[in-house]
Amino acid sequence: MSNQSQEFSFSSFGFISFLVKWWKHIAIATLIGAIASVIISLTMKDRYKSVVIFYPTTTNSISKALLDVTGNSRQDFLEFGEEAEAEQALQILQSDEIREWVIAQYNLYEHYKINPNGKFAKTKMMKKFAKNVNFRRTEFNSVEISVLDEDPNIAAGIANDIAARLDSVKNRIQKERAREGLKIVEAEYLNLQSQIQMMSDSLDKIRSMGINDYASQSEVINKEYAAAVSKGDQRAIKALEEKIAILSKYGGAYVALTDNLELYRKQLSEIKLKYDQARVDAERNIPHKMVVNYAYPADRKTYPKRSMIVLGATFATFCMTIFFLIGLENWKKYKLELNKLKQNQA
Repeated sequence: MSNQSQEFSFSSFGFISFLVKWWKHIAIATLIGAIASVIISLTMKDRYKSVVIFYPTTTNSISKALLDVTGNSRQDFLEFGEEAEAEQALQILQSDEIREWVIAQYNLYEHYKINPNGKFAKTKMMKKFAKNVNFRRTEFNSVEISVLDEDPNIAAGIANDIAARLDSVKNRIQKERAREGLKIVEAEYLNLQSQIQMMSDSLDKIRSMGINDYASQSEVINKEYAAAVSKGDQRAIKALEEKIAILSKYGGAYVALTDNLELYRKQLSEIKLKYDQARVDAERNIPHKMVVNYAYPADRKTYPKRSMIVLGATFATFCMTIFFLIGLENWKKYKLELNKLKQNQA
C-alpha cells in the first residue's frame, strides 16, 4: 500500500515537474492554437436555423372520409397520423422532386456558389442540400423540417415551402391513381346508363301499343273477355282478342324489361355514388398535414458557436502539445540509452 502511494506521488510529481520544465512551450503552443481558432471562427459565416413541425393526417381519400353515406368508413378527417404516416411523409420529403424544385425555386447553385456546369456539380449540390436541410420524425410522431442558411429569410422560406410542397407531391401521386380509377368507374357508369336508355326506349315502344301495366291490364281484359263471351258480343270479343294477342306477344318482354330496368336503376344508383366519390378524389385536393409550427426568420444565429470552437480548439492544442513533448522526451531518453549501450559494448 505504501509502495503504491509512493509510485502515485512520484508520477504526479514527475508530471508537475514536466509541466514546469516545458511550461513556456506549452503556453506558446496553446496561445497560438487559441489565436488560430479565434481567427478561423471569425472567418466562419453565421448560419440561421428555421424549423417547421407538422403532423401528417390519416386521410387519403376525401370521399371516404367526408362523403361516405354507408357508414362503413372508419377514416377520421381530423385524426393525427401515427408512425406509418410520419414515415410516408419523410419518404416524400426526401424525394428528388421536392429537392429539385427547391433548388430551382431558390436558385441554390448560385446561392451556394456551385458552378452548375462544373465537375460533380450535382453531387456537390446534393451534399450541400443534405447538410443544410434535414427531416426527422420526432418522438411524438410529428415531422420536423429544419433548414440552415446564411440568410434567415431564405432558411424560413425553404422550410415553409418544403412543407407546402409535400401536399402538392402527395396529391399528384394520388391523383394519378385516382384518375385511372375514375376512368374505370365512369366507363361502367356510362355503359349502364346506355343500357337503361335502351330498355326505356323498348318499354316506350311497348307502351305505345297499349301495354302500360301488364298484370292489371291482363286481369281486366280477361274479365271483360269472359263477360263478352257470356253475352255473345262478337264485336267486343274480336276487339278484346286483339288486345289479348298484343299482351301475349309483348307481355313477357314488358315484364322482363320492367324487372331488369328496376335492377339496372338500382345498380346505376350505386355506381353513381362510386362515380361521384371517384370524381371528388380525382379532382379535389386536401392538405395532408396539420402544421404545429411554421418557420420564421431567426433573429439569432445557430452556428457557429464561436466560444465553444475556441475553447475546444485551445484545449485540444494544449493536450496535443503535452503528448508531443512527452513523446519527444521519451525519444531523447531512448536515444541516450541507446548511445550508452553502444559505448558499453565498445
